[in-house]
Amino acid sequence: MIVLLCALVWLDYGSEVLPGGNVFGIIVVCSCAMIGGKLVGLIKLPTLPPLPSLLGMLLAGFLIRNIPVISDNVQIQHEWSSSLRSIALSIIVVRAGLGLDTKALKKLTGVCVRLSMGPCLVEACASALLAHFLMGLPWRWGFILGFVLGAVSPAVVVPSMLLLQEGGYGVKKGVPTLLLAAGSFNAILTITGFNTCLGIAFSTGSTVVNVLSGVLRVLTGVATGSLLGLFIQYFSSSDQDNPVWKRGFLVLVFSELVVLSSLYFGFPGSGEILCTVLMAFFEVTSWTRNKAKVENIVRVAWIVFEPLLFGLLGAEVSVASLRRETVGLCVATLGTAVLIRILTTFLMVCFAGFNIEEKIFISFAWLPKATIQAALGSVALDTARLYGDTLLEDYGMDVLTVAFLAVLITAPIGHLLIGLLGPRLLQKTEHQDKDENVQREPSEQV
Repeated sequence: MIVLLCALVWLDYGSEVLPGGNVFGIIVVCSCAMIGGKLVGLIKLPTLPPLPSLLGMLLAGFLIRNIPVISDNVQIQHEWSSSLRSIALSIIVVRAGLGLDTKALKKLTGVCVRLSMGPCLVEACASALLAHFLMGLPWRWGFILGFVLGAVSPAVVVPSMLLLQEGGYGVKKGVPTLLLAAGSFNAILTITGFNTCLGIAFSTGSTVVNVLSGVLRVLTGVATGSLLGLFIQYFSSSDQDNPVWKRGFLVLVFSELVVLSSLYFGFPGSGEILCTVLMAFFEVTSWTRNKAKVENIVRVAWIVFEPLLFGLLGAEVSVASLRRETVGLCVATLGTAVLIRILTTFLMVCFAGFNIEEKIFISFAWLPKATIQAALGSVALDTARLYGDTLLEDYGMDVLTVAFLAVLITAPIGHLLIGLLGPRLLQKTEHQDKDENVQREPSEQV
């Protein structure tokens, strides 16, 4: 069967499936990324959850690019890799929109808004300032880098919060619920801010025209997202056969169509992101019963594109093209921005009913970066390649390098801090039976 499948693919794509072709490169990167993720997932430390598989995926792509014999035979054109990363970005945005919890938002409105917006905006501004004076990036590119770093990783935070929630840690104060709800809003804000800055950086003409054009794109995205959301809501009604599969399919197809169309017509901006978010949010409010099933369908699509996303990000970084001073400045910018983010997060959760231990935990739990950085890190470089400007490509490579280092450094550190600090700083809720209190598993098992 495998031989027949390979023969059919070869007949359809010809040299593309041979070494040096795009299809061959995609298959190798995806396979190696999946294997690397599985190997990292096998590393289990006592008293801690398994390490996130995305680290193995990232390192697999990095090794493919920097091992001479392999890199000569694994070649993927920039257009192919850019399209695949754009599809992965649309899936991330859909998951963020479907993950919006309206009940949690009403319950924790003030602190949720502060936590999702405050650290992101402060870190974006601090990163822009550091990137301008340390790395020599223009202000527009500094803010592009700032919004790349401004997001927290759902791939690291969500599994860790669910484990703590199952163990009863922080449940009484709603700490896991707060972080899960704020994570979706944080991702949406970061992606919207990034695309807005990207549109400004590559725009031409007067400032007034650029601002009006940006506002028009936002309004167009809002209107289009609302119309698509209403269309999916009424087209796939509950009285039809298999409405869940139709809803999941339509949400994925429309989101990818919107994002890829904006790239094809050369309109980078926040309009397509808001369109996708509103379309997914419409479905959240109307599909209360089947929301989990639709999320499972989108999760399957993410399982396919996650190794491609992180593998392609790692494959973009070449050791030969990196300079020592550049790496040092990138690490300095990243480290300083992360420290500012931790302090800002601590201030944002003050006066919210949390004790000092819970504030410290939330500050460090809001640290890891991975998914959004992998999706956005190379977008600026891909856009610069379309313009053919060498200077802009250098700026895009600096943004990509910082994004790569952010995932490589903060994802494992944040993962370990959540696993270590959670059972020690959060209060454990005791569950009572009819006659006596029944204690859950000890904190060392979380």
